[in-house]
Amino acid sequence: MQKATDIHEATATLMRGIGVAAREAAHALALAPRAAKDKALTTAAQAIRRDTAKILAANARDVEATRAAGRPASFVDRLVLNEKRVAAIAQGLEEVAALADPVGTVLADWTRPNGLRIQRVRVPIGVIGIIYESRPNVTADAGALSLKSGNAAILRGGSDSHHSSLAIHACLVEGLMAAGLPAAAIQYVETTDRDAVGHMLAGLDGAIDVIVPRGGKGLVARVQDEARVPVFAHLEGICHTYVDAAADLDMARTVVVNAKMRRTGVCGATECLLVDRNAPGSYLPELVRTLIEAGAEVRGDAAAQAADPRVKVAAPEDFGPEVLDAVIAVKTVDGVGEAIGHIARYGSQHTDAIVTADEAAAERFLSEVDSAIVLWNTSTQFADGGEFGFGAEIGIATGKLHARGPVGVEQLTSFKYVVRGNGQIRPV
Repeated sequence: MQKATDIHEATATLMRGIGVAAREAAHALALAPRAAKDKALTTAAQAIRRDTAKILAANARDVEATRAAGRPASFVDRLVLNEKRVAAIAQGLEEVAALADPVGTVLADWTRPNGLRIQRVRVPIGVIGIIYESRPNVTADAGALSLKSGNAAILRGGSDSHHSSLAIHACLVEGLMAAGLPAAAIQYVETTDRDAVGHMLAGLDGAIDVIVPRGGKGLVARVQDEARVPVFAHLEGICHTYVDAAADLDMARTVVVNAKMRRTGVCGATECLLVDRNAPGSYLPELVRTLIEAGAEVRGDAAAQAADPRVKVAAPEDFGPEVLDAVIAVKTVDGVGEAIGHIARYGSQHTDAIVTADEAAAERFLSEVDSAIVLWNTSTQFADGGEFGFGAEIGIATGKLHARGPVGVEQLTSFKYVVRGNGQIRPV
């Protein structure tokens, strides 16, 4: 049996090599023409469609092992692939290819009184490290977005999705090689040694420019605590939907059920429903009934319990967590002001929505709720880069520096200033 020290030393050597290769690839990608990047993505999409059976067989191995390990159903749902989901992965690559190339975009252009022409130009960040858990589609999304934005990517997926991610990554590499781009432009960390994550968080001797974690609270908290490089991340998606007194009830029912139940395990799923106590008497019972009939367990305050005997008593701690399951907390509030206050106290600055026909109430909500995404009369499950027209996303960032909201190709770029003169010197 291989000694633990030997495994750790092998991982350290492997990760150093990955870092060096990524830095070299990043220089080539920063200069790569759009046509080459797009060819790599469209070829990879074709390879994924061709290898659907192979990808599904690899995924079946992962799913079987994960179920045998007793992981919760919501975790397994994020892992499972089927023909429809594989087709969506391929389509996502093509959608990213169809996006405008952000690299080289002139963001601002002006001329100073001394004749200097100054431009602010969009450039790649460099090397992006992506650490994620059970979603194998992140392998394709993260690789594609990094490539399109001119960045090299180092992908470290979870052991639960190991075989699925390897199969998808092989298709990405096929695309890179067909386009004449370095295979190291998108690298997948094949070792399951947990030390690999630690090496990435340390920056791989300066090779990694930014880390993007995508996973549960434990993973994100570790990354935010230990990373020595900048991080784009959200710790939790504690999302709210507030139904105002002026809401259309039919719209509210539809939006609320979709926001909670479309997919309960995604970070944009509503975890808490706030209902205006000044709404017509039928609103709260109808909303609760619709949620329960859709399969949700409702935990509510006294008003929600009075509205439907099936509502369980909500403990104070039910209004704060990211549940990621078919469980929702329900609370009545005194108008939009109290709703905003509740969200400020319990939310995670991820995604929050208001349902109302009152434009003034909506605009107050959109202005005062300090979240990365705020919505009016629509589901919080639209918190997704693909739905924003980004083609895909690496994740949702809830920080306030550089990237906020869905992290797509533009968010994976920085800028530099290009200054052109004709002999000007600065006076003494």
